[in-house]
Amino acid sequence: MNRSTSAPAPAPAVIARARALVEPALRAAVNELDDERMRLIARYQLGWCDQHGNPTSSGGKAIRPTLAVLSAQAGGGQPDAGVPAAVAVELVHNFSLLHDDVMDRDLERRHRPTGWAAFGEGQAILAGNAMLTAAAQVLLGDGPAGARALPCLLDATQRLISGQSEDLVFERQAAITLDGVIRMEAGKTGALLSCAASIGALAVGAPAPVVEALASFGLDLGMAFQFVDDVLGITGDPEVTGKSASSDVRAGKRSAPVVAALSAGTEQSRQLAGLLAAGPPQTEEEVALAARLIVDAGGVDWATREADARLSAALAALDAVELPAEARDDLIAMGRFVVNRDY
Repeated sequence: MNRSTSAPAPAPAVIARARALVEPALRAAVNELDDERMRLIARYQLGWCDQHGNPTSSGGKAIRPTLAVLSAQAGGGQPDAGVPAAVAVELVHNFSLLHDDVMDRDLERRHRPTGWAAFGEGQAILAGNAMLTAAAQVLLGDGPAGARALPCLLDATQRLISGQSEDLVFERQAAITLDGVIRMEAGKTGALLSCAASIGALAVGAPAPVVEALASFGLDLGMAFQFVDDVLGITGDPEVTGKSASSDVRAGKRSAPVVAALSAGTEQSRQLAGLLAAGPPQTEEEVALAARLIVDAGGVDWATREADARLSAALAALDAVELPAEARDDLIAMGRFVVNRDY
């Protein structure tokens, strides 16, 4: 499953099935937000409308809600038993995106202005807060199943926040270890995918070994997802990713491929360190040079290998327990899609 030699994987059919199941409930949760402005920004963030409220269809990949629905099936329940958990996870994910885009000063996501670029920083932050609160309300309204699921969501959110905080600290530090970056990304991305892959099983009361195996699957899949995201932030096609070219390089991100390149001890590493010493690249020429040096120093190859290794570990976690065959097959398909995507 080497991403460097494989064509991008098509989205598994289970994503469309899960989206059709989850979206009505997600729309209902957004409609419950008290403030019309918050409802507009949430709908915009989720890709349902433009900034004036006109309907559109430019939503995200739906990986997390799909995993939540699949985890309910993997835990022995029906797909719809995972819907409240899926809604809650997707609301938390988009809370984090709204806030991250403000902190990272990103201007574009999914081929259009980010929430803060469209509505202003303060309104985007408030809308993120509203979506986070709504996530907890959805689970609180789901009776005993929601009560079983809520601690998982809250713990993952705390770890996500810690990971983003560490990411911001890294932007101001000259010396960062690869282990430190991996730890940060485990919080920033791995924690929520681990939650998504196990929260549905928690909701349906699955046995602890099944929940633990699904959580391990999700954590390793989350790391694979992040390593691929890191690569796309350096080499991704902006026409496909919906972000500016070399977006992470432009923002001065100390992502895993960047730190791996800086740690390689090569001439390209030293040139890259000198280029980044004064902060993020300032010109298009510097951005292009930094991206090329990251590739030449082996940072992208390292991240690609790590994504493949994490996928293997994720799939191995599924082998540790008995799961319904259809749910297992769909989880495997989701794993392969995450590693072999180009957006």
